[in-house]
Amino acid sequence: MSDVLFHTLSADGEKPARRLACRLTPPADSERATLVFLPGYMSDMAGSKAEMLFEAAREKGVGCLLLDYSGCGASDGDFADGTLTRWREEVLALIEALVPGPVVLIGSSMGGWLMLLVALALPADKLVGIMGIAAAPDFTQWGYTSAQKGELIAGRTIFEPNPYGPEPTPTHARFWADGEHNRLLDAEIPLDVPVVLVHGQRDDDVPWEISLRLSVTLRSDAVQLCLVKDGDHRLSRPVDLALIRRMALALAGIDA
Repeated sequence: MSDVLFHTLSADGEKPARRLACRLTPPADSERATLVFLPGYMSDMAGSKAEMLFEAAREKGVGCLLLDYSGCGASDGDFADGTLTRWREEVLALIEALVPGPVVLIGSSMGGWLMLLVALALPADKLVGIMGIAAAPDFTQWGYTSAQKGELIAGRTIFEPNPYGPEPTPTHARFWADGEHNRLLDAEIPLDVPVVLVHGQRDDDVPWEISLRLSVTLRSDAVQLCLVKDGDHRLSRPVDLALIRRMALALAGIDA
């Protein structure tokens, strides 16, 4: 990825300056939307869904912004310092600095939770639509056992087997506590833009019922829930990527 850019967030109080890695292709004109892809937990902008969306945007003349959260991928920082609040600030700062026009937010797994938090913070005229891919809002509440929550409440890091790599997946107490303060599914989510939620029904990491619950909790009436009966959590098969491409471009007002 020779077109990686770096954007520095200035130091703010106790937060040191952060250099964030991203990739940007601008829209063909200022009225077209920019797709902003938010990767999942411990993921980065080099994944197959991100790459596919970037190339689709280039082909169709819409914009696309890919990014690595601090502590992830090519961005500076320590993953242990990462929280939803911190990463939401980073996404908002990148959008403000790099994307003057409207945006479509696309979030994968944890990125689907972050997508909602970013959407709620954006001006209403900035947001065209949102798309969750196996979205995992509130997973600090439903994704851990009571014993694991006890460890996290006590300030200890827990480790779980990682099905996608050799190293175990950590959850740090700071991330978990911040997530608990950012839960959304217990009340109406005041978003009125078009929404697409795609979820595999063979997802072993995020139950597809979470997307169903999210579809009910969102205030918007323009919500499409697409269940892929044989789809897993990653939704990275060619047929899955083609579906995601088509629906993402449709939110941006472009035929696939």
